[in-house]
Amino acid sequence: MEREDDRVETVLADGLRDHADDTPPADSARHSESLDHADNTLRPKFIRKVAEALDSEDQEQVYNLVEPLHPADIADLFELIGAEYRAPLARAINDLLGSEVLAEMNDWVRDDLVDELDPDEVAELAEQMETDDAVALIEDLDEEDQQAVLAEMEPEDRAAIESALSYPEESAGRLMSRDFIAVPEHLTVGDLIDYLRDDRNLATEFWEVFIVDPKHRPVGTCMLSWILRAPRHVALSDVMKRDQTLIPVTMDQEEVALRFQKYALISAAIVDESGRLVGQITVDDIVHIIQEEAGEDALLLSGAGEGDINEPLPRTIRTRMIWLSINLGTAILASSVVALFEATITRLVTLAVLMPIVTGMGGNAATQTMTVTVRALATNQLTSSNTLRMIAREWWIASANGWGLGLLMAATCQVIYQDWMLSFVLLLAMILNSINAGLSGVLIPLGLDKLKIDPAVTSTVFVTTMTDTFGFFFFLGLAELFALH
Repeated sequence: MEREDDRVETVLADGLRDHADDTPPADSARHSESLDHADNTLRPKFIRKVAEALDSEDQEQVYNLVEPLHPADIADLFELIGAEYRAPLARAINDLLGSEVLAEMNDWVRDDLVDELDPDEVAELAEQMETDDAVALIEDLDEEDQQAVLAEMEPEDRAAIESALSYPEESAGRLMSRDFIAVPEHLTVGDLIDYLRDDRNLATEFWEVFIVDPKHRPVGTCMLSWILRAPRHVALSDVMKRDQTLIPVTMDQEEVALRFQKYALISAAIVDESGRLVGQITVDDIVHIIQEEAGEDALLLSGAGEGDINEPLPRTIRTRMIWLSINLGTAILASSVVALFEATITRLVTLAVLMPIVTGMGGNAATQTMTVTVRALATNQLTSSNTLRMIAREWWIASANGWGLGLLMAATCQVIYQDWMLSFVLLLAMILNSINAGLSGVLIPLGLDKLKIDPAVTSTVFVTTMTDTFGFFFFLGLAELFALH
């Protein structure tokens, strides 16, 4: 009993000491002056004060200004201050620029900052970080710079990062942490508690313990709450959960996020090709992935690139110019269809007034359908088992919208122009293009997905071409057919 009491006393003392280390800075007044608490952002006046201190090379003042900030606010400071101040700021605050700051920092800002630092400085920062965060810091460097940084690191840390870099980009292997706790299943709850308390080299933050067989393959998990509530003599094999979600090391990070969302996971084991446990992914990493992937798909649909305000200007211009040039080509194709019916338009100029309505409404309808389809594909809501049902659903929606909006526009046209045939042509064109828009919005992303092409990247161009080209063709073709003049 004395041994148990001593251990409990030690754990409590360590906890109190750790809690004391986490206590916020006493100078809360300075911290309040730096933050606009209504918007939870750094005040412009504070950012100017830091910049002025850097201009005057007063590193002590810079340090005193930044010290009270939370790591996430320090990351914000690097993003908000001018690019020319970032390297001097990093050197001025030195030990405050830790792994927590870099993990919260915008990718482009972090890359610019790393480029300004020496390899030994980058290596020192990487060694403070979790493996997945260190990989994110190093992976975008040039091969020469990567090797220079890795050469400055301790052999154990270097081996872990080199192993992670060997996996595909945006895979579970790049995302996983190698800091986890795994024990054999023959232990009792008491054995596990003693092991967790006695071994100071174990991971310090975890939610569950992985149970492995002699070949280091995961056979179950034990949540901390189970371990704390179970009697010491109970075997782990009796309290562990055998049903678990195992993530292959090469799985794409988007699919990993879907697994976490679907099964409400807090953490998950990562296994290699032989089924051996090599790491874990926790939900805090997944939150970033979900945010990143959701924003990425929305921006790709618009052709705006990564859409980051810190992205280099030449790269942003190039990305947008490429997609705008492609859209220019589709616009020329649509205008060539209009040119085919030039004589018809000349006979009845009103057609030129109504054409944009047909194509515009078709484009809007297609965008709605395409967005829903791309999202359904990304979240695995749309699979081969319900594809036909999805197509039929969008056909009915498009038909209903076409009839509803077509009748409304036909009635408006009749009131303004007093031409029953023109109103009838407008009605038919809007119905046909609405159906065309609905089917294009679902079939084009599905087809691209089958061809292993990201539908978020290329769907917009094809769908726009279909709605514009066929919108003009339906309206002007029907006008020619019914000899409107």
